[in-house]
Amino acid sequence: MRTRRARRYIIRVRPDGSVRVTVPRGGSRAEASRFLDTHADWIARERDRMSQTHRTPEWTDGAALMLHGELVTIQVSEDKGRCTARYGNRAVRIPADATDLRPYIQADLRLAARQELGVRLHALAEQHQLRVAGFSIRNQRSRWGSCSRSGRIALNYRLLQMPPAVRDYVLLHELMHLKQQNHSQRFWRLVESVCPDFRSAERWLKVHGRGLL
Repeated sequence: MRTRRARRYIIRVRPDGSVRVTVPRGGSRAEASRFLDTHADWIARERDRMSQTHRTPEWTDGAALMLHGELVTIQVSEDKGRCTARYGNRAVRIPADATDLRPYIQADLRLAARQELGVRLHALAEQHQLRVAGFSIRNQRSRWGSCSRSGRIALNYRLLQMPPAVRDYVLLHELMHLKQQNHSQRFWRLVESVCPDFRSAERWLKVHGRGLL
């Protein structure tokens, strides 16, 4: 990624293990490649560290996960041979021999996200006189949302796990991309006009967001 304001080469390792290199003005791809090579050991260590840091514990009976910004406990019960995992106000059927409940709870979260996030997204769009061409729920590993030039918005189902104020910030962030596709100063002024406390939400995401991935 070439950035005019950058004064030096910068390497960033993302939570999904991918690497981004910021190239300063006047830099080149060849120099960026050599810069990567000289920092190969550091990149490997950073990837390993992030893998360990962001590895989410198994979701089993008695484990805790976040829902709407609050920690809830997974409780498994059996009635007449039917097993159910409950967490917060949600309940999902599971096989009797299931040990790791993550696939079943994640599927339920995605279903709930499609219902709840879609309603909230369109309500905010109507409030700010915007039109969403369509939306989808995805299992993104490094993004909370995205907005295409055609006006379609994709949302990470994990938004359902965040506090409502943080969730709304992400939705408003993507909605403002309907007006401004980049992250220019004008874009951030638009965000602040509809979400004055957006910096608090950004801080929450930096501190707690990776734990949801």
